Amino acid sequence: MTAARPLVLVVVGARPNFMKAAPVLGQLRARGAADTLLLHTGQHYDEQMSALFFRDLGLPQPDVNLGAGSGSHARQTAEVMVRFESWLEGAVRRPACAVVVGDVNSTLACALVAAKAEIPLAHVEAGLRSFDRSMPEELNRMCTDQLAAACYVTEQAGLDNLRREGLAAERLLLAGNTMIDTLLQHRAAAARHGAARRRELGLGAGPYAVCTLHRPSNVDAPATLAGVLGALSRVSERLPVLLPLHPRTRARLESFGLAARLAAASGLRITPPLGYLDFLGLLSGAALVLTDSGGIQEEATVLKVPCVTLRENTERPVTLEMGGNVLAGADPERIVAAAERMLALERDGIGTPPLWDGKAGERIAADLERRVAARVPAGGGGGS
Repeated sequence: MTAARPLVLVVVGARPNFMKAAPVLGQLRARGAADTLLLHTGQHYDEQMSALFFRDLGLPQPDVNLGAGSGSHARQTAEVMVRFESWLEGAVRRPACAVVVGDVNSTLACALVAAKAEIPLAHVEAGLRSFDRSMPEELNRMCTDQLAAACYVTEQAGLDNLRREGLAAERLLLAGNTMIDTLLQHRAAAARHGAARRRELGLGAGPYAVCTLHRPSNVDAPATLAGVLGALSRVSERLPVLLPLHPRTRARLESFGLAARLAAASGLRITPPLGYLDFLGLLSGAALVLTDSGGIQEEATVLKVPCVTLRENTERPVTLEMGGNVLAGADPERIVAAAERMLALERDGIGTPPLWDGKAGERIAADLERRVAARVPAGGGGGS
């Protein structure tokens, strides 16, 4: 009698997860040694924040959608835990492994439930540290890494962090960056989308900048948000700045009475949130990106787009080491000065991190297959 194939459960919950999980899921399904099941917690649930990304990435519709929705950190994490535990208890098949990605609330919630259910856990994008525990994401990733039997790491600093935190070598693999797999796979299609969007937005053939802004440290205090907007307005006097507004940022602008100030800056081009291909295409054609997003720092590095990070720290130090990213915090003068400096940067001088080659999903899928087949810890001594 033929033994049933093991089941690998892949969990996503928010837009950053989708780009990171897609290559792993695709490679597992292509290799065919294990069955897969895609579970969406529903942390991002509306058309703009979730469904559009599934279409852009060619991801199959989730096999399970928990529909957890939004809420405070505690409420959202708890809701995902309750719904995920309930689903596991009623599942027809017990997963041989649960794969979580990134550092959102769904990541930690499902990691905790899987660990307590004694389902081996794998964490994609493990080891990243900002060393700023005021960031909810920092707490999520630290706890998830401690629970994971397999930590798949994007850069050497992540590997070093996990070793310092006492994780055994057999739990660690420097695999590369699955989000870059997704970028490279969709780069040509994104270029077409970006060209169409540029025409729609009237950007013309000249240089422009792209900005994303959503972190609580930047948007939840009126004075800080006003200062950042002032800096963006000054940058937009040099070149147009495209600003897709995150729902959180839009809500804060309205509640703080800053929406009119934003509209008065003629060089700022405001749009709703963009789909993955539209944004990637616009980012790849930009002369500069200003962002408080971790993932966009990575994408900009590979695309060789100079980046100004609107934070005092980054959990992705390799982007600084490659020469294409600088930290400016939320101080308006620092932001403007950094933008001027990065606009003068020679893009060819921006390096590409090791193993950011489009094959991270392959490495992770192969390691997961060995793990679920042999029931041994994943990894190979760190990959370095």
